[in-house]
Amino acid sequence: MPDMSLTKNPMPEQDPQVRVTNFDEVALGYTDEMAVAEAGRCLNCRHPLCVIGCPVSVRIPSFIQKIVEGDLDASYEILTSTNSLPAVCGRVCPQEKQCESQCIRGKKGESVAIGRLERYVADRHNAKKAKEAVPVPASNGHRVAVIGSGPSGLTCAGDLRKMGYDVTVFEAFHKSGGVLVYGIPQFRLPKEIVQTEIDNLIAMGVEIVNNAVIGKSETIDELFEDGFEAVYIASGAGLPQFLHIPGENLLGVYSANEILTRTNLMKAYRDDYDTPLKRLHNVAIIGGGNVAMDAARVAKRLGDGHVYITYRRGMEELPARKEEVEHAAAEGIEFQLLNNPVSIVGDENGRVVGLELIRQELGEPDEKGRRSPVPVEGSNWVLPCDAVIIAIGTSPNPLIRSTTPNLNVTRKGAIETDETGRTSREGVFCGGDAATGAATVILATGAGKIGAISIDDYIRSKT
Repeated sequence: MPDMSLTKNPMPEQDPQVRVTNFDEVALGYTDEMAVAEAGRCLNCRHPLCVIGCPVSVRIPSFIQKIVEGDLDASYEILTSTNSLPAVCGRVCPQEKQCESQCIRGKKGESVAIGRLERYVADRHNAKKAKEAVPVPASNGHRVAVIGSGPSGLTCAGDLRKMGYDVTVFEAFHKSGGVLVYGIPQFRLPKEIVQTEIDNLIAMGVEIVNNAVIGKSETIDELFEDGFEAVYIASGAGLPQFLHIPGENLLGVYSANEILTRTNLMKAYRDDYDTPLKRLHNVAIIGGGNVAMDAARVAKRLGDGHVYITYRRGMEELPARKEEVEHAAAEGIEFQLLNNPVSIVGDENGRVVGLELIRQELGEPDEKGRRSPVPVEGSNWVLPCDAVIIAIGTSPNPLIRSTTPNLNVTRKGAIETDETGRTSREGVFCGGDAATGAATVILATGAGKIGAISIDDYIRSKT
């Protein structure tokens, strides 16, 4: 009989006062006993809505049932049959808006902690000292190029390799992993976890070429000349957006991308890495999404003063995951909500000394159902700070679209695709943030799966 407890088994965590002094992972993971107890809450529904809510259609009740039975090898095999990155997705996916939002247990009480169980199974597998050899599929003789080694590119590459394709991934950075290594902090997603997933793909036969900036070192047309039969663009959305308000060029203004890349990819928080990053003191973050929370929590760990989240709407409208907001608040991040930035204030030396804000009231709902902020006339005030981090979103880098003739793009600069990932160029496919703009890891992963299927169909149709 299923455990009918109405609440999830809580996730053990580092104490907030301790974790703000380090970059170790905050969430510590379930013990075996906790995982079995939580797995026992699953009703094993005949028509599981949770699977419908998952962008990669993980067979959720099946992998959870294997936890109950104590067969973690079978559980991992079920997970990885549809998801190439379970240890990653179990940590950073917004399960509360996807699979867990559809869970029947959530109708009366809390849903099953699907993400925590996914992480548990993947971590137990990765911790095994003696792992089974990764199967290397025989080559079918066809070559595919993947641009970008983030979640979409890695998923597409892995799925194509399982089908027998010879896959080469071209990564612009010196380190593979895309947003998983440069964008998400170590305390949320340890980079060792990402490297393990990448190592599994390499063992399977996927080739990864680093320091390869497609559009500069080589164009997409030249990839075809080199013998690749299809190209999958998964270059992400790494171009930061700005507000275009007075003072954005002052010393002490950063994009969230710069802070996170220097910290996560270039290890600025470690004494044994020579990565320059000015010590942060009183910091104002502009934005309310997950990237804003990441930037704020990094600033807290790197600084010695106040860290503020400034956002033009209220707590209910914050787009960040509830868990990330709660973690930020527990770590001492201060929320200045219903405030919109007007300008960044500098001193006579061109350095930031404050952020001018105007108070807001919530008016009528916008097209997404969120109540629109309305400025309160005459309510301007200045929040003292010596650094401002702008985290209001990113867009795709224009390099590939500007060097690839006849590649259609959307009004916002993303690469235009149909539902199968096909672009306006024959043999060129695209998915993830490069096609949608900044979104979630699991949506990018789902796009990678669709891209692999479409590329397989395309190449088969030509042979």
